[in-house]
Amino acid sequence: MTLTELHYIVVVAQERHFGRAAERVFVTQPALSLAIKKLEEELGTTIFERRKNQITLTPLGEQLVHQAQRVLEEADQLKILAAQGKDQLAGLLRFGVIATVGPYVLPDLIPALSKRAPSMPLEIEESLTANLTAMLKNGKLDVIMVALPFDEPNILTQGLYDEPFKAVVPVGHRWERKKQIDARDLEGEKVLLLHAGHCFRQQVLDSCPELSRSDAEGIQGNSLETIRQMVASGLGITVLPCSALTKKHDNKRLVALSLMKPVPGRRIGLAWRRGFTRPRVIDVIQKAVQSLKIPDLEMLADTKPA
Repeated sequence: MTLTELHYIVVVAQERHFGRAAERVFVTQPALSLAIKKLEEELGTTIFERRKNQITLTPLGEQLVHQAQRVLEEADQLKILAAQGKDQLAGLLRFGVIATVGPYVLPDLIPALSKRAPSMPLEIEESLTANLTAMLKNGKLDVIMVALPFDEPNILTQGLYDEPFKAVVPVGHRWERKKQIDARDLEGEKVLLLHAGHCFRQQVLDSCPELSRSDAEGIQGNSLETIRQMVASGLGITVLPCSALTKKHDNKRLVALSLMKPVPGRRIGLAWRRGFTRPRVIDVIQKAVQSLKIPDLEMLADTKPA
């Protein structure tokens, strides 16, 4: 059993295709298949079920690939310790962020991280929570920034900040001059929400139960920016996180209204694999987030990972 063979099964598990996996590891497909067959024979078990145009993991194969990923991470850490003087903040960080956070936090967070960890280049992935979760589990991402709670096996989390929601109405709406409204008043309005699959949509529905009937009705958007423009065009009203309502995102055709207590909101935090060997990275991301000057975000005190 070699690290190379372990790397091969991890890549095949990620690609679910021997040809693409072979291209990624720069070997021929027959050589890759032979190496994996040799490993399966050594372990006395089948890791992959090979069907026409389809590669799937056996139940035991999933466990073996997960363990192989941990072994490879530990081996990488040996290289880091030897080559970089135990500097966990040196080397690429593959960082995932949910789509309803990225556009509003990353422009300030990336420079803050660069200042604190100049030897840690970032590879950013912005997507839905489900996609980021899969990439985190299979080792394509190191750390992700998502809404909490985030309960996944072998994944640790740490809260960063709490963020209130605000109602957004077009200029000329009868609520335009109100300072705040009751979330229950949204029930009688045409509220525009994100498509199903976006965690922010469900967070709004959970925080404002009165909107539950809108879950299967009405106009929906693929992004918060699409929703914002739809509201500005008079198609309805919406609910947005306060980070999307800073001055740089100001729109003269819209009015943001505070919601009465208990104010609906969400908690944003970090998630990473239990076997992640660079814990200082988590600390530096948290410190960088705490330095952000985004109004209305309530930063959380340093806590132990959950």
